[in-house]
Amino acid sequence: MTFRLGRRALLSLAVATSVMAAVPATAQDTVELNFSAVFSANDIRAEMMNKFAEALTDEFTFNGYYGATLFAQGTELVAIQRGNLEMGNIAPQDVSNQLPAFSILTSAYLFRDADHLRTFFNSEPGEEMKAMAEDELGIKILGPTYFGTRQVGLRIDKEINTPEDMAGVKLRMPGGEAWQFLGEALGANPTPMAYAEVYTGLATGAIDGQDNPLPNVQNMKFYEVETQTVLTSHLVGYDLLVISKEVWDGLSDEQKATVQSAADEAIAWSTEQHLAQEEELVAFFESEGMTFHTPDVDAFRAYAQDKYLNSDLSKDWPEGMLDKINGL
Repeated sequence: MTFRLGRRALLSLAVATSVMAAVPATAQDTVELNFSAVFSANDIRAEMMNKFAEALTDEFTFNGYYGATLFAQGTELVAIQRGNLEMGNIAPQDVSNQLPAFSILTSAYLFRDADHLRTFFNSEPGEEMKAMAEDELGIKILGPTYFGTRQVGLRIDKEINTPEDMAGVKLRMPGGEAWQFLGEALGANPTPMAYAEVYTGLATGAIDGQDNPLPNVQNMKFYEVETQTVLTSHLVGYDLLVISKEVWDGLSDEQKATVQSAADEAIAWSTEQHLAQEEELVAFFESEGMTFHTPDVDAFRAYAQDKYLNSDLSKDWPEGMLDKINGL
């Protein structure tokens, strides 16, 4: 079958072709960054990502999807690896599921606080772990996104100073081996219970306590059925802001610098917001009648790290990494 174009059609086609050739490659060269996270659009970290997007140049198009509306929680890493997602907020536990050596970064008392967390990821040992994730999982870690430090909240009046004081305390922990081991590493009797059942469990005495960052305690109103918070600070809560290594490798050096700078500034802002919120909540909880007590954190740390080092969980940890992190 033969198609013939008239003179007018040929002229129109020629003009259109010349116009397309004259237009700079802008939109078609724009780097699209689709981002998925489980946290809601009202979360501080959603605003963090807004600030990240605002710091990017016109060379990028950022699309944020929150509340696990694009990919379910825990599936973001695989989505990135399959090329279905460019960026994500990935839990270190999800990374360790594929990369067992990374489980060291999920252990109790590894990081002292948000500043220690930041210091590690900017250090030589931190670069070593990030390179491992990049080489073996195909993700570039832009930085850790802090969201609070886990503390022990109790309904009982028992004074807690050392792990030995936690003996017999029925401490609710999430289900799963790693979480139950964390409860044991605190010296407690870990009790698995669904998150939605914790309030009732505290109210009825089915459990003696729970562990969560203070913002979670406020959101779930656990403070209404607790008498005290023991500031064990046993686990610094954080996720990882990551970008696909394939996408990263396709960026120019200038674009990489722009993305990293935007991430650094946004993460710093988010961390400050979370720390401020935690301080404000202490005053709020005290006004509600809750008491706060700081135990012998060094004793808790030594007890927990000994537990981890003598367990199967530590067999995949990089040799010497724990000492390097403790020395920072």
